[in-house]
Amino acid sequence: AESNRGIMKKRIAVFVSGGGTDFQSVIDAVKRGEIDAEISLLVSSRDGVYALTRAEENSIPSYVFKKKDYADTDEMFRGIDALLTAQKIDVIVLAGYLSILGAEFTKKYLGRIINIHPSLIPKHCGAGYYGIRVHESVIASGDKVTGATVHFVDEGTDTGAVIIQKEIPVLQSDTAESLQQRVLAVEHEILPAGVKLLCEGKVRLVEGKAVFLGNK
Repeated sequence: AESNRGIMKKRIAVFVSGGGTDFQSVIDAVKRGEIDAEISLLVSSRDGVYALTRAEENSIPSYVFKKKDYADTDEMFRGIDALLTAQKIDVIVLAGYLSILGAEFTKKYLGRIINIHPSLIPKHCGAGYYGIRVHESVIASGDKVTGATVHFVDEGTDTGAVIIQKEIPVLQSDTAESLQQRVLAVEHEILPAGVKLLCEGKVRLVEGKAVFLGNK
């Protein structure tokens, strides 16, 4: 697939574990021409999730890799790596992917993997902070603001360099569920923006920091 500029479009792999609304936000941005790249495949950690249906509806090949089918995480990620290599994947987008990446895998793709997290990292993140738990933690803490973060993925959990953050107020009337919905709207805005920056080479991971090149 050639882009307007005559150079090969970046090939994206999206990793999911659930319904895939963040995945959909990237599909939509590609369709609108905002991201000059191609979503080449979807990797899911579970069967039967709605993200697989979204992939099918958009003619994106999908693959399911379940931990229980492998001796250990590293073996599973060697299988995923073989697939990504065969498909010449440039960029990996974790869009609600709940498996912890294998260490070798993370090292190999360092600077090419980004994740969306539903809080303002470094708050409410790390092991065990996913899904509704993040928003329950925000409410319990009495924080007045929360939001979402797009960041590079490194060997830690939610410890990679921040690319984009957007905050929203926590309302007195908010429950974890209502907050989750409002943060999701932010995720759908900043994840495609982060993917665009990475695909256009406008952000790079340099010595553990996100470095922006040209206009953000």
